[in-house]
Amino acid sequence: VQRAYVEGLCAQLGTGIAGYKIGLTSPRMQAMCGIDSPIAGRVLATRLLSDGVSLRRADYGRLGIEFEIGVRMGDSLPASAAPHSFERVAAAVAAVTVAVEVVDDRAAQYQGLDMASLVADNSWNAGVILGAWQTHWPELPDLAGLVSRDGEVVDQGHGRDVLGHPFKALTWLAKHLAASGEGLRAGDVIATGSIVPTRFPTGPERYEYSIVGLGALSFKVID
Repeated sequence: VQRAYVEGLCAQLGTGIAGYKIGLTSPRMQAMCGIDSPIAGRVLATRLLSDGVSLRRADYGRLGIEFEIGVRMGDSLPASAAPHSFERVAAAVAAVTVAVEVVDDRAAQYQGLDMASLVADNSWNAGVILGAWQTHWPELPDLAGLVSRDGEVVDQGHGRDVLGHPFKALTWLAKHLAASGEGLRAGDVIATGSIVPTRFPTGPERYEYSIVGLGALSFKVID
């Protein structure tokens, strides 16, 4: 259902698929949604956003924002080469960055959330904000990410909160795609999952998201 839905979106918007989002990769996110395994969705090329963007709440059923580590593939990982090891997947990554996933949960109720409906709705992906790409990076599990709203730190997490390592989430995605005959492509952009629970802005707000050693980005939420 997700594949058919995204194909329809691409045809309607005249765009293609730029990569993927991985969701529910941290204990806090799994507890929030009541689902104990990762999920995936597709990211449309027209929904790749840049540092400094303004998000209009009125454009979404309910706007959510998630704070992540993004990766860009340097090599392809086709289904024909599966199974994919962590080492092979890690070696295929060309660059990493700070990233914020934009989600639209359509005001879903989180108690008794249905996983099939969530996945069918493209895992709620509505875009990804990307910082500057880094081709050399520190050990990702050790990196601390700080989320600030209107100049005040409101949450923090670490790279290890994403299945122990963001590349473990990426390995899960490569195996997940291979199971249906698909693969990751060189150039694909992937959001690896939020290190903190989703935030739902209720009015105009300004956010900054920084990871020491990886970079920072900022964006505004407007009505």
